Amino acid sequence: MRKIIHVDMDAFYVSVEIRDNPSLANKPVAVGGSRTSRGVLSTCNYIARQFGVKSAMPTSVALRKCPDLVLLRGRMDVYKLVSSQIREIFERYTDLIEPLSLDEAYLDVTNCNLLGGSATLIAQDICRSIYAELNLTASAGIAPVKYLAKVASDLNKPNGIFVIPPKNVDSFIDNMELKKIPGVGRVTNEKLLSDGFKYGKDVKVSSLEYLSSRYGKLGRLLWERCSGVDDRPVVTSRERKSVGVERTFPEDISEIQELERILFEKLLPELEQRASKYLNNRGISKIGIKVKFSDFHQTTKEFSTEKLDRSILCELLYEAFLRGGGKHVRLLGVHIGLSPEKAESEQISFDW
Repeated sequence: MRKIIHVDMDAFYVSVEIRDNPSLANKPVAVGGSRTSRGVLSTCNYIARQFGVKSAMPTSVALRKCPDLVLLRGRMDVYKLVSSQIREIFERYTDLIEPLSLDEAYLDVTNCNLLGGSATLIAQDICRSIYAELNLTASAGIAPVKYLAKVASDLNKPNGIFVIPPKNVDSFIDNMELKKIPGVGRVTNEKLLSDGFKYGKDVKVSSLEYLSSRYGKLGRLLWERCSGVDDRPVVTSRERKSVGVERTFPEDISEIQELERILFEKLLPELEQRASKYLNNRGISKIGIKVKFSDFHQTTKEFSTEKLDRSILCELLYEAFLRGGGKHVRLLGVHIGLSPEKAESEQISFDW
C-alpha cells in the first residue's frame, strides 16, 4: 500500500508577489497581461477569484469582471528560485519526488520513517515548513492512489489538507464527480453527462467493454480510475515531449498572409532557439500549428514528420485558419513533438 502526497502551492506566482510586496495583501491581484496590451492571466489570488477571475482568462475579460484588479508582470527567475527552495524541503522527507510544474509535485513517502511514518503528519509538516521558511501556503492531498492524491489536494484549498485513507477509497470514488479525474476536460465531461455518467459509481456499474467501445482509451482509463486502479509510480525524472511558442496579437488579424509572415519571421526563429537544447540527441516526431480566433475558440493541426518543413507548416496554417470560417485570429502558435532520446552519434537539425 503506497503513501502518496500531492503538494500544490496556493496561487503560487501571485502569493510570491504579495509576500514580496505586502501592500497588495488585501487587493485582487493577478500575474500576467497588462491594461495596455492583450494577453491572458497566469494566475490570480483568491480575492480576485471571488469576482469570477480565473487563471488563463483573457486580461480584458478579467478587467471587466474586476476593474480594480492589480496586474503584475511575472518574474519567472524568482518563481524558479522559490520552487527550488520548496524542492529542498521535499527532499527532507523522500527522494521520490515528481515535479509537475514549479508549484506542484507528487511525493512517495511510503518508506519515510519520519513522524512515525504517517503520511498525514508528513504532509502537515511539509506545509508547516513551507510557511515558516518561505512565508507561502500550500495545500496537500494524501491517498494510496496517485491520481486521488491530486484530486484531494484541491478539496481544502487554500492552506488545507485532505486525506483519503485506504478504507475510504471506494466510497470516495463512488461519490466523486468524473470531471475531477485528471484528463477529463469540459467537452469530455459533457459527453459523459449526456450518457448518464456523472459520478464514479456510474462508471462502476457499467462494463469495461462498453466504456472502451464508446470512449476508446479514455473508457479504459475511466474504468481503471473508478476501480481505484492507478499503478503509476512517482517518476523522479520526466522527459519533455514537446516545445512550442505562441503569440497573442495586440489586434486581431484577418489576413492569412500576415499570419504566415509572423509564423516564419518571428515564431519559427524563437522555436528554433528554444528547441535547440533538446535536439542535440533527440528528433522531431511531429509539427503543429495552433490558432485561437476572436471568439476564443481554438484549433490545432498537426502532422507526423521528422522535419520542421515550411511547406507542411503552411498547409497546417491554412487548414487551421479555414476552420475559423472567416473569423479573425487573436493568437498563433507553432510547436514540435520530440521523439525519444537518440544515440549521441546521431545529429539532429532543422530542415527548411
